Amino acid sequence: MNLLDDPVRRRRARRTRRVLIASGALIAVLGVLGGVLVLRPWERGFAPAAAGPAARARGALTAGAPAAPADLAVLIGGHEAHLRERPGDAAAWAVLGAAYVERGRRTADAADFPRAERALRASLKADRGNAAALEGLAALAVARRDFPAAKRWGEAARKAAPKRWTAHAVLIDAYSGLGEHEAVGRALDRLQKLGSGPVVGARAAQVYRDRGWREDAAAQISDALAAAEAPAERAAYLEQAGQLAFERGDREAALRYFRAAVRADPDRRGALAGQGRVLVALDRTAEALTAYQAALAGRPRPEHALELGELYESLGLGRSARVQYDLLRERVRKADAGGVGEELVLGRFEADHGDARAAVQRLRAEWRRQPGTAVADALGWALHRAGRHEEALRYAVRATEGEHGGGVRSALYVFHRGVIERKLQRYGAARRHLREALRINPYFSPLWVPQAERALERLGEPSVEDPPAS
Repeated sequence: MNLLDDPVRRRRARRTRRVLIASGALIAVLGVLGGVLVLRPWERGFAPAAAGPAARARGALTAGAPAAPADLAVLIGGHEAHLRERPGDAAAWAVLGAAYVERGRRTADAADFPRAERALRASLKADRGNAAALEGLAALAVARRDFPAAKRWGEAARKAAPKRWTAHAVLIDAYSGLGEHEAVGRALDRLQKLGSGPVVGARAAQVYRDRGWREDAAAQISDALAAAEAPAERAAYLEQAGQLAFERGDREAALRYFRAAVRADPDRRGALAGQGRVLVALDRTAEALTAYQAALAGRPRPEHALELGELYESLGLGRSARVQYDLLRERVRKADAGGVGEELVLGRFEADHGDARAAVQRLRAEWRRQPGTAVADALGWALHRAGRHEEALRYAVRATEGEHGGGVRSALYVFHRGVIERKLQRYGAARRHLREALRINPYFSPLWVPQAERALERLGEPSVEDPPAS
C-alpha cells in the first residue's frame, strides 16, 4: 500500500509540509533582516532573489563589507524616518550609525562622522550591552584614525559578544595603527576561526601585505575576488589587488585591476587615483592627470592631492603643485572639523614641501599616541629633513626591519632609509637600500625615483676600502 493511502499518514504529511513551508518563509525573512549572517552569497548553490538597495547596504554592513553610496543613502533615509517614530530602537540606531561611518569613509565627507557618533551613542543609551554599537564606534574611530579609541571600543565589542567575528576585523585595523603586531596576528587567527568568506580573506591579505608576504597576500585577495558578488565589494577588492600589484612594480596588472574596480563602482576614488599612479609609471602623463582629477572631483582626499601635487612638481609645474598643496591643507581642515586626524599625511607634506621642524613636532605627538609603522617612517624622514639624521635613522630602521614590525616591503620606506644612511656617510648600507627600493618598485614615485637613481649614480660601485654594509 502507498504510504499516503493511509489517512493518518496523509495528515502527518500535510503537517510536515506546512512546517517546512513555514520554516522556509522564516529563513527567507531572516535572510533579508540579517543579511549575510544567515545566508552568505559566497555559499555555492544558493541563488537569492535580488535585494533592494537598503537590504544590500544593510547586508554589507552586517558582514563588514563595503557598500555602495547610493544604497547607503536609501538605508540612511529609511532609518532616519523609522527612528523619528521609534527613537528607542537601539538596533536601528546602530545600523544608522554604521551606515554613516561607511558613507563618510566612502565619500571622504567627515561631516558624516559626528552624525555617526550621535547615532551610535543613542544606540548605547537604549541598550548599554549593544555589541553592534560598540563595534560601530570602533569602526568610527578607525575612520577618524584614532587607533587608541578604536582598540578600546573594539575590545569592548569583543567582550560583549565574543563570537561576533566582525569585531576582530576592526581590531586588526586598531592594532595595526598602534604598531601592536602580535595582537594583529592574534586578531587575525580569531577572525579566521569565527568567520569565513571574502571579507575575512581581504583582511588576511592586508595583514600578510604588512608582513611582507606578498604571494600570500595576492592569493588571499584573489580568493576574496572570486567569492565576492556585490559590485561595491568586488570593486574594493579589485582596488586592493591593484595596490598590491603596483607595490611590486607590476604596472600592467595594477592598471587592469584599477580599471576593473572603477567599472564595478565608478565612485571608487582610490582606484581612480591608483590609475593615475600607474599611468605616470607608464609615461602616459596626460591620462594620469585626467585620472587624478577625476579622483579629486567632489570631496578630494588629502593623500590624493599630495600625490598629484608631487606629480606636478616632478614635471616642473610648481604653480599647479601649489594649488594641490593648498587643496590638501583645506581638506585637512575640513577633516579636522569632523574629528578625523590627518596628522600623518600633513606631517609627510610638511616634511617635504613645508616646515620640516613643524612636521617633526606634529609626528612626534602622533608617534607617542599611536606608534605604527607608517608613523615611524614619516617621523624618521621628517627628522632627516630637519637635519637630525642620527635620530632619523632609528625610526627608519624601525619602519623597515621585520623584528620591529616593519616587515612591509615598501619602496618609499627603504628609499628614505637609504637617503638617511647616505647623509650619515654609511655608503655601503645606503647603496644597498637605494638599490632595494628600486628593485621593490622601480616606479614608486615620480618625484623620488629620479633622486634615488641620481644618489646611486653618485655613490658608484663599492670600493675595496668600503666597510661592509650595515
